Parts: sequence; C-alpha cells; structure tokens
Amino acid sequence: MSKGKAVSFWVVNEWSPLQQVLVGIGRGMGKAPALESTYDPKSREHVLAGTYPTEASVRLELTNFRALIASFDVEVLTPPELGVNQVFTRDIGFVLEDKFVKTSMVSDRAEEQEALEDLLQEYPEENLLVPPSDVRIEGGDVMLIDNQIWVGYSGQADFAKYTTSRTNARAVDWLAEVFPNWPVRGFELKKSDTQPRRNALHLDCALGIFGLGHAIIHPQGFKSENDVAFLKAHFNENRCLIVSAEEMYHMNCNLLSINESNVISERNFERVNAQLRAWGYTVHEVKFSETAKMEGLLRCATLPLRRRP
Repeated sequence: MSKGKAVSFWVVNEWSPLQQVLVGIGRGMGKAPALESTYDPKSREHVLAGTYPTEASVRLELTNFRALIASFDVEVLTPPELGVNQVFTRDIGFVLEDKFVKTSMVSDRAEEQEALEDLLQEYPEENLLVPPSDVRIEGGDVMLIDNQIWVGYSGQADFAKYTTSRTNARAVDWLAEVFPNWPVRGFELKKSDTQPRRNALHLDCALGIFGLGHAIIHPQGFKSENDVAFLKAHFNENRCLIVSAEEMYHMNCNLLSINESNVISERNFERVNAQLRAWGYTVHEVKFSETAKMEGLLRCATLPLRRRP
C-alpha cells in the first residue's frame, strides 16, 4: 500500500472534506477479456466492438486523476499490484463512521479484495465488519446522506437472473442491523446483462448527490416511481438535474466530491458540468472516457477512507 497506512477512518457523508482515499491503479489488468469473462454490459459492448480500453490508457487516466485529487492536499493511497483489474476500488469496501465494511462482491472480482490486507492489518478488529454469507453488497451501491444510508439493490428474482445484480435485498436489512442509529433506505435498480443503457450497475450510476444540496438523477435506473418521487422531493425538484439513458451510459452521475463545493467530473460532461457551476460548485475536469468503457467512473475508482469529521 503506497504512502503509508491509514491511522483512522471516518466517513459519514459524500462531501465532507476528503482527507484520505484509496484510488485504483489499472496496472496488471492486461488485454481485453474474453467475451464470456465480462461481467457488465458496457464492457461486453466494447469487447465486441474491439474498443475495450488498453491498460496504458486506463493507467494514464488514473495517474492524472490521482494527481488531481492529491492537489487538494488529500493523502492518496494505491493498492498493491495483484495482476488483476484494480480500477474500481469503491466496490471492495466502504467506510461508515469509523467502521470498515469489507464487501461481498461478485465472484469474478473477489481477488481484488486481497489489496485490503495491508491497509487493514493494524486496524482494530472490532471496527472491521464482514457481511454474513447471505449478504451480497458492493460499495458503489452504498451512499451516505443526512444521517441516512441509501442502498441500491436487486430483488430476489433479478438477483438470481442478472450478473449485474451486485447487492441483494438482505444487504439492506443487514446494514440496518449493524448500524442501528442510521436509517436505511433501499432503492431497487433496473438491471440488464446485455444493454448498458438499461442497466444501473450500482446506485452511483443512477444517482449523484452533492454537498450544497443538489442531485443528478437518472429516473429510468430505478424500478419504483415512488423512489424517484422521493428523491425529487428530498432535494426539491429545482435542485435536481435529470439525465438521459445516454448520459447515464457515459456515467454522468458518477462524480467525486472533494468537499462541499469542489467536484471532480469528466471533461466531456458539458451539460452536467455547466449545471453544477450554475449551482455554485467549482468543477475540476479530468479525462476519464477510456476507463468509463468498463462501466464505472470517478466515484467508482475511489474508496474514501477519511473525510474531515
């Protein structure tokens, strides 16, 4: 683990000033996978088209992204190289208060969690949470807001059917059990293993929330119209930007807040970036379009370990 070890973890929302973060590396991801080895529809699409990103292009984007984060005086950690696709660190775990939750991932990606061994070696055992065997959960489906935990999940039928169903309904109940002081709300997501514009891989693919009280929402990513209505009411509809299936496909919701008013976004998200600036955010643009071909973006590639209490 580069640049030392975490002394303490603390995260309670998506936007308090970021102090320490684990960011993906892309080293060792190798050539494009075989079609049968892909586990999301966007990667599948690019394998079929011959446009899957090269390791060099992903490594360059991640290097520039890490440098931009570090420019805000944030300690940037990187995982040890394991020779697997270590890009989207958000999914291997997440921090809530001073607890580190080691997620239960899709089996194709389980090896990525070996990168946590050094990071967690000296962390108090009582602060490490491991889900029971009936819980499946990935960090991209978990958001912290206003003393609430919001969780994207798939119902039993979809979870049995789709590889893209990464978090199950049992995870919502389990989080409520282990964090009894945090109200937990589940949002059932729409899934597809073959059509990326109809697949909300994680909650952060269909929803972005920001520190001045705004949200970016892709309504068609949610199964329930009541959930969409709840989100619009929570933020007030005039503080929401609705994005299309095409914008969701390019990951327009999947941004990273450095603090309440500074947001890192992809440079091609012209409409989103203009709206964020109109709302009062300072937007820092970075190229991430090659990495996005693997159905993840800036939030996906970061695992915040500490935000200022």
